[in-house]
Amino acid sequence: MASSKFSDPPPIPYDPLPSYPPQPHQQPQIIIVLPQYYRIPRQFLRRPARGYVYCAAVFILLSAALFFLWPSDPELSIARLKLRHLKVHSFPKIAIDVTLDVTAKIRNKDFYSVNFRYVVISIGYRGKQLGHVISDYGRIKARASSYVNATLELTDISIFSDLIPLIEDLARGSITFDTVTQIGGELGLVLFDIPIKGKVVCEIVVDTHNETISHQNCYPE
Repeated sequence: MASSKFSDPPPIPYDPLPSYPPQPHQQPQIIIVLPQYYRIPRQFLRRPARGYVYCAAVFILLSAALFFLWPSDPELSIARLKLRHLKVHSFPKIAIDVTLDVTAKIRNKDFYSVNFRYVVISIGYRGKQLGHVISDYGRIKARASSYVNATLELTDISIFSDLIPLIEDLARGSITFDTVTQIGGELGLVLFDIPIKGKVVCEIVVDTHNETISHQNCYPE
């Protein structure tokens, strides 16, 4: 049988090229891709921290200034309390005469001056007011103290409603009175005035034999 004029060439055997250098057991390679890191300059990191420190310092200074400059009521206390005269009348009616010297101390704690319009000192017996006296106008400098003298003089004050307790006090040899000292005024600021007030209450025990104060207890309200 005759062969065709054109025939395919015989196949040529192919062998893969060996790796160089030859590795009998090659491990698989793992590649990790990391993002690029940009280093921030130090001056950019310090700016926010400095801002926080400045804000905190300003807040502390404003709080301290508000604490020291915020107005407050003056301190009112009794520096001296002296009984000058005490007499109980039994005819023609039950009445009492009292003369009391009071020295009040007013201390201004603020950085502003204080203008007090009045200082009222009153005396009472068993919760009922017997009389009062009002002092004159005054002024206290900033961070300073002032003393106000007043004499409370009551004559022929009837206490018929408390006749029985008064007789018991006279038999015991002591009478308890209540004194109330009040102050009212304003803080002298530049543009406006702030009203202020103070009050102190004293309980005094008077010895009827020698007409002196045997005990006193004062406390602010």
